[in-house]
Amino acid sequence: MKRTLMSAVVLAGALALAGCSGSEEPMEHDMSTMAGSESGDDAAHNEADMTFAQMMIPHHEQAVEMADVVLAKDGTNPEVTALATEIKAAQAPEIEQLGGWLDTWGAPRTMEGDGHDGMMSGMMSQEDMQALDAATPPESDRLFLEQMIAHHEGAVEMAQTEVDSGSDAAAVEMAQTIIDTQTAEIATMEDLLTSM
Repeated sequence: MKRTLMSAVVLAGALALAGCSGSEEPMEHDMSTMAGSESGDDAAHNEADMTFAQMMIPHHEQAVEMADVVLAKDGTNPEVTALATEIKAAQAPEIEQLGGWLDTWGAPRTMEGDGHDGMMSGMMSQEDMQALDAATPPESDRLFLEQMIAHHEGAVEMAQTEVDSGSDAAAVEMAQTIIDTQTAEIATMEDLLTSM
């Protein structure tokens, strides 16, 4: 009985050591495969993928800017603060990821004739941004929610186009995440507006 137990322990130890010594190469393989799917460097990207990334970068940048504006104000509704923090935490890393994909694809980060107003659905005008900046709570809370609902609706629309027309798996996956996350946030913001 002792000999069988000892053999099992020795065998388990040998397997563990073999697993450790041989794990470096498969681990690198796994990491590079994962990085490939995250970086969007599949050869199968198309025009829709590039347009999605080029348009979503400034769209996300404006959302982060809007979040920063309300986060800098004293007296902001705690639920609005939490939402703005959540939006910023989600969208700032996506900006980096989108830019990385464009670099990998050899595409410029901006589209020719890039202008925020009118070109992308849901973008706030300069006047909208100035109004948000000038307002104080609770008016700034209401403005932020109204503007961000419109902003999110535009992002969902662009993301749906990517889901329908894109071919890069990672970009399509991000677009679906944007649809799911921002649709839920729209519902939250509508509820907050109703309760104000």
